[in-house]
Formats: sequence, structure tokens, C-alpha cells
Amino acid sequence: MTSWKFVMFFLVHYLVSLVIGLTSATDHGCPNSNSTYQSNVNFLLSSLVSNATRSKGFSTGFYNTTVGQDPDKVYALFLCRGDITPITCQNCVNLSTSQILQSCPVEKEGIKWYDKDRFDQLVRTTMKEAANEAAVSPKKFSTKKAIFTTSHTLYCLVQCAPDLSSFDCNSCLEQSFVRMPTTKEGGRVLVASCFNQFEFYRFYNENVTATPPPTPVLYSPPPVSPTPVSVARPKGKSGISSSIIIAIIAPIVVAVVLFIAGYCFLIRRARKKNSPPAADNAGYDVSTTVESLLFDLRTIEAATEKFSTDNKLGAGGFGEVYKGILPNGKAIAVKRLSSSSGQGAKEFKNEVVLVAKLQHRNLVRLLGFCLEGEEKILVYEFVMNKSLDYFLYDPERRAELDWSRRYKIIGGIARGMLYLHEDSRLRIIHRDLKASNVLLDGDINPKISDFGMARIVGVDQTQANTNIIVGTYGYMSPEYAMHGQFSVKSDVYSFGVLVLEIITGKKNSNFYQTDGAEYLLSYAWKHWRDGTPLQLLDSTLTDSCSRNEVIRCIHMGLLCVQEDPADRPTMAAIVIMLNSHSITLPVPEKPAFFVGSRMEASMATKEFDFDQSKSKLTPRSVDDASITEVYPR
Repeated sequence: MTSWKFVMFFLVHYLVSLVIGLTSATDHGCPNSNSTYQSNVNFLLSSLVSNATRSKGFSTGFYNTTVGQDPDKVYALFLCRGDITPITCQNCVNLSTSQILQSCPVEKEGIKWYDKDRFDQLVRTTMKEAANEAAVSPKKFSTKKAIFTTSHTLYCLVQCAPDLSSFDCNSCLEQSFVRMPTTKEGGRVLVASCFNQFEFYRFYNENVTATPPPTPVLYSPPPVSPTPVSVARPKGKSGISSSIIIAIIAPIVVAVVLFIAGYCFLIRRARKKNSPPAADNAGYDVSTTVESLLFDLRTIEAATEKFSTDNKLGAGGFGEVYKGILPNGKAIAVKRLSSSSGQGAKEFKNEVVLVAKLQHRNLVRLLGFCLEGEEKILVYEFVMNKSLDYFLYDPERRAELDWSRRYKIIGGIARGMLYLHEDSRLRIIHRDLKASNVLLDGDINPKISDFGMARIVGVDQTQANTNIIVGTYGYMSPEYAMHGQFSVKSDVYSFGVLVLEIITGKKNSNFYQTDGAEYLLSYAWKHWRDGTPLQLLDSTLTDSCSRNEVIRCIHMGLLCVQEDPADRPTMAAIVIMLNSHSITLPVPEKPAFFVGSRMEASMATKEFDFDQSKSKLTPRSVDDASITEVYPR
């Protein structure tokens, strides 16, 4: 063998007897390569996709290139079947580069053949079979395996909560399959009451998951005579008929089975109660990598029609947001960051991976990113019902939010903020919690957006105070707005303002009254002090609200906006207040500060960057940033 070192891989979709087929991956082993060679391999594979998309030969589905100098020169090429689309070919190239690094990390030669369609179909078919079995099984649990190639076996596992009906279990698993990441070899999806996982290795104990043998039949009725005859019933020595014996034994057997099933259910429920729910604490997905989050710029441009103004959803402090549709029909929200981001490419990738690992039902999920040339783009899940302010501040649309929905929204925001503050591995301080940063899904569940932006764009995130005040005036706590001191209690203050806005249906910064209370917090405090808190209630809620819940939420909101941060409750305490009405709340103190004139109130609509070195406020549209305290947990 010559001293040349090379990596070669093919992506070949080929048709044999009208059936899509796949040749198994072949790795030609050689001794471990040196660090220079390995660096060349990593560099060539990581840059191959973007280079290929720009090459003249890409339209033919073929591309080859080299990196490095002899004796560590690396060669690579790919070849796609002639009838597939460029986007599909690009996706296969991207996937194969990831797979070849995993399956042949140190070899001097590697070849990959890949057929994505057949792999996707095998995963979904096997998962569906497992779901059908799980739905009718007592444990609501099933495993399945299927042969993909001669050297690759697919292993699948599904499970539902035992208290689900067969129909609900099947429905839950079907919903989880929609989110199944079939673009890579292995993945899992966790939702509220079920989950699924598939891998190319046996990740479960087959001895435990094996199907138990059929239960032996305890009793078989005697055959029926073809003609009506009179037959004496057999009796035991005591003269008791067999039907009486069965009537005695059967209830005992049923009672024992029910007792065992009930005991197992209670044990499982106790374990579930002592650990966070799967969907709330799917939390920190350690399998997330840069490769799994990377989107190609051409794919983003095609999805958004080259960032068409017709697809524009809005603009924030760090860029504009567009709606996009991926080739598979999935809707996404694309945030095109401005060029002022302070992060380098490597740091940007690392921070995106960290934030993407944070998953909670009340957070908008970051799906990935694109980093090509001058473009820095974030890709989020698309939330269909726009933001809370779209409904809350509109005289007509706010009627769609009755009290039960508003109470549900308050609770969801509280749980999402608790996750950011205490339950994730990173302590995220949002710094700009407000109605426009809370999105609503199809079921009017709240999803907090733009958390972790400080990490992604490189805003200072390691200090307990800062010279750069990022946020929206009117939602900022006094210690943060005036002294640059931030903490989780800064977010609690913003949450308190938001709760009072949800109850009144009025925006804090545009609130005017003729009785001397020109600011929402002073208006709320006046009615609380006068013993008329229900006067704060949005007029559209008069007939739908629970008086006790409304008064308790006003009480909680006033506790959140107290001047001393130490007097404000934590998000953990707030969640308990919302879930338990038997807890007595402390007496609130006067809110932190009031806007003294209408001129100052009009200033509250602006977003500010407060540079303490210049001792002045200057408007800056950077309302989307959040902050993170970085330390091991």
C-alpha cells in the first residue's frame, strides 16, 4: 500500500428490481493515523457540504477534493444518484460525513453507501409495530428490532404511562413519531405521557423486555353435546360442583391480579412524582451535536423564499424573524441575526449547542443554526398563534383569552422560568420577559422565546452587574435599570409586571388613568390598598373568572414587584403559590417605583442600552437578550 492516505465515500441511491436497496457500509481498516492526517480528515469532512454546494459540478451530483500535503494528503469524493434533488443530495452528504467520522474515526480509507428513504421507512414501520403492541399490553411497553443490512440491526423501544387507554397510548406515540429525528442513526423523543427511542445498538435488556409466555388457561368449558341431553354435573368428594369451585377461585385470582397491577401502578406513580415529568425535564439532551443542528444556507433560503418580506414575522433587537417551510413540510421560524454579533464562529457554534440542549414544554425550542459567510441564522420551532401581546392588548382579540386560559398561561410561564432559573444545567436569566416574548401554540400553551440570546450573540454573561442594560423599560427591576445589578429576582420582577398585565388586559407602558394612577403598578397598588382588587380585572373576564384565583394572582404579582429583591419570591415559590391555595401569602410592600409623569410614561415604550460610563440612557433595540450565569450544577 502506498504512503498516500485517503478517505472516499459514496452516497448511492440505486434501484434493483423496483425495490430501493442499500449496500452495507464497508470500512477498510488500517493502523491508526497521526494527528496531522486526522486534522486533515476532520477539516475536509466538516467543510465538504458547503464546498460542494458552491461547486460547478454539484448539479451533476458528483464532487471530489483534496486537503493537505503528502504524506498526509486526504482525498474525498461523493456521488449521488442522478434523479435526486440537490437538497436531498446535500442532506445525504451531511449525514454521511457525520456517520463516517463515527464509524471510521482513525482509518485511512472509508466508503459509505446510504439510502435515506429506506432507512426512514424501516424506522417508522418498526416503531408503528412496537406502538401497536405497547397500546394493548398491560405495561404499555414494547420493543422491536429489524434487520437493516447484514451488519446493521435497528433496535426500537416505545412506552406509555400505564394509566393511558390503548387509544390514548397509540395517539401519544403517533404524535411523538412526528418529531422523530430519522435524519440520523439513533434518536429519542420524550413527550408528556410517552416516549420512543431507536438506535443501531441494543440499548435495552432483551432478557427483561422479552414477551412473556402465554398465561395458561385455568378452565375450559366442557364441549356442548350436539343433542339436548341431561348430564349430571361432576362433583368432588364433598359433592360441590365444579361451577361452584370456579365461582370461588375466579374472583380470588382476579383480586390477586388487580392487587399486583395496582401495586405496580402506585410504585410507578410514586417514582414519577419524585422526578420531573419527561416533557418538562427532557431538559439537557447530551446527544445534541453541532452536526445535528447544522442547516445549509440554501435550505434556509428555499424555506423562506430568500427571506421574502411576505414571510417576515417581525423584528427584534438582534435581527429579523421569518417563517419558513422545510422540504418535508415542517414549519420553522428563522431568526437572521444582525452582523453586530460579537461571537466568533467557534464560540457561536458552542453556545448554540448549549442552548439547543435546553428543552421544556414552556420554552420555544431551538432546532439549529446556519453559519455561512457573513450569515448567522438561528432556526426555531414555529409557534402558530403568534405572541401573547397579539391577543392581550387588542380590544377584540383579548376576549379569546378567558380566565381559565390566562391562568393557564401564567402557570406555564412560571414553570418555564423555574426551569431556566433552577432546573436546567445552565442558570439562564432572561432579562427581557414580556408579553411579546411569550408565544402561544395551537392549544394556547405559553412558550417563552429568546432565552439564552446573551450566550449566542456574545453579550457579557459572567458578571453580577453590567454596564450594558439590555431590556425593555417598564419591565426592568429598579436595581437593574438604575445600577446594572441583575439576578433571578430581576426576572421575578418582570414576571410580576406581566401577571398584572394579563389580569388587567392593559400594557404597563401605555397605562393612563385620570385618578392619579398613571402607571399600572401604582394603579394595582391603589386598589389593593383600598380593598378593591377585583376592580383591576379586565372587563371581558367578569363572567368567566374565579374570584379567589384572580385575587391570589394579583397578590402574587404585587409580591414580585417589591423594591427589595430579597422580598420577592423565587420562581419555585411562585409555582407553589399557583398550585396550592392553602398556603398563606405574605403581605406585599409598595411596588418598587412609579412613573411620575406622562412624559416619563411615554419613555417606557422604548428599549434602552444604559452605559454607566456615560451616565445616560440611550435607546437601543436589543430587547431580545437574556443572561446566563455559568457554573457547574
